[in-house]
Amino acid sequence: MKYMSKRYLVLEDGSLFEGTAFGASCDEQFGEVVFNTGMTGYQETLSDPSYCDQLVVMTYPLIGNYGINRDDFETIQPAISGLIVKECAEFPSNFRNEWSLDEYFKQKNIPGLSNIDTRRLVKKIRQNGTMKGVMVDNIEDLDACRKQVNEFNYKRDQVRRVSTVKPYVVPGNGERIVLVDFGMKHGILREFTERHCHVTVVPYNTTADEVLQLKPDGVMLSNGPGDPKDVQDGIMLVKDLMGKVPIFGICLGHQLIALACGADTHKMKFGHRGANHPVKDLRTGDVWMTSQNHGYAVTEESLSQTSLKVNQLALNDNTVEGLEHETFDIFSVQYHPESSPGPQDSNALFDKFLNKIKGGIIHA
Repeated sequence: MKYMSKRYLVLEDGSLFEGTAFGASCDEQFGEVVFNTGMTGYQETLSDPSYCDQLVVMTYPLIGNYGINRDDFETIQPAISGLIVKECAEFPSNFRNEWSLDEYFKQKNIPGLSNIDTRRLVKKIRQNGTMKGVMVDNIEDLDACRKQVNEFNYKRDQVRRVSTVKPYVVPGNGERIVLVDFGMKHGILREFTERHCHVTVVPYNTTADEVLQLKPDGVMLSNGPGDPKDVQDGIMLVKDLMGKVPIFGICLGHQLIALACGADTHKMKFGHRGANHPVKDLRTGDVWMTSQNHGYAVTEESLSQTSLKVNQLALNDNTVEGLEHETFDIFSVQYHPESSPGPQDSNALFDKFLNKIKGGIIHA
């Protein structure tokens, strides 16, 4: 077996998991321990900026079996803190394979942990909620390590760290879209370019005046990591743009729209992370399977005093999955219609957004 060195995971409740190291060496790697239920799509998961500062546990037992290819990345530089799996495939097999998971993680300086009881770990998270954890190669004093984990405080600037620093343009002949990058997956950009849109990607702290100077036909608010209440620039941007241009929000963008309209958000017990989450459209009765990755949700009770109406709910726990503004051309979803990975049931939402733009209905 190629990966022989030991590696440990210590949780804030004192639990210790001993396994095998792969990827980069690891003196100390702190993060929020979360789990993803996808059977495939680990490459898109590890390169999704929304996993910034998180140690991600894959519930499917065999990860890395089709390797890493050059096409399926959702960002150039992954922001994930570490990956935890039952078994890391040593010899991947796929015609697109370029690197093994171990080789890629070494390139990107990301540690991985394998050969632990991921079922036990995930059950613990489901029972107790997401927890702080640390991944280490050596433990000299377990009690001191446990104390460090409990004293560790999450950073609050994830969006700043994963957003683009400067605006850039992806030219097209269609509608002019400003895509605000809060931790954007490349899949979102791909959906617009496939529809021939002219897309300008801007940083998270771009002001409404700067956006409107670009003369957009519509504004897209991307996904992103962390607590939406920490992204005050995004909340203010939405407030200042409402009624001036059509807006579509995904994931974090969905939460920022809710906060800008006076609603509230809350941290979920263990969140939604996977590619098999059923969502019901309350208007049509249709049920879509969706790809999701979020640890916060819009508090439904807080919407009563706003102009936002719930139009979609998660069937597993009845959390808010879709919102639409009663007056302005604004709508949002908590899941990922661009998939990557996951089912493409809701991909037509990008067409819905472009149809709103083409309709020219902009409320002053």
